[in-house]
Amino acid sequence: MPIKPATATHESSSNGTAEAILLELVDENGTTIGTAEKLSAHQPPGLLHRAFSVFLFDEQGRLLLQQRALGKYHSPGVWSNTCCGHPYPGESPFAAAARRTYEELGVSPSLLAEAGTVRYNHPDPESGLVEQEYNHLFVGMTQAPLAPDPEEVGDTAYVTPAELAERHAKDPFSAWFMTVLDAARPAVRELTGPSAGW
Repeated sequence: MPIKPATATHESSSNGTAEAILLELVDENGTTIGTAEKLSAHQPPGLLHRAFSVFLFDEQGRLLLQQRALGKYHSPGVWSNTCCGHPYPGESPFAAAARRTYEELGVSPSLLAEAGTVRYNHPDPESGLVEQEYNHLFVGMTQAPLAPDPEEVGDTAYVTPAELAERHAKDPFSAWFMTVLDAARPAVRELTGPSAGW
């Protein structure tokens, strides 16, 4: 299994040149139809590709948010869900979600469960890139202390629904955040229970 972050380049052992990161292209049913280089898949109008989004909660039912590092090429400095990214070609979305959560936040979920899929098309006005994604959703729990990678994560915060609403009203969030959260809400409610308010 690859262990380098999906945002990094892979070094080719034969000639020392950087090898492009490939994403899985899919059809509207989520069936793999090919691959494309990561940046080219996000150039307008965007190529539909496989992605994942993770929502982790603490024992109080608070959602772990991530502020994307300022050095990221796509949506830098904005707040978003716990973790999101793209499986390597042939890698299961579940394995990719667990891998990237550990790579970005230094924590392995104590529980991680599938929460459906959502398909969307979200342009990012700042970068000009487009998210055409078939997104696999995951919800789970985390109990261990975080150890974020500063190249990936600028800040983190655990929030209640009320605190999220307040933060969302004043801080920039990723273009896809509300789409993936709304799609994951049934699984989030099942995980956190009615008292958490999700």
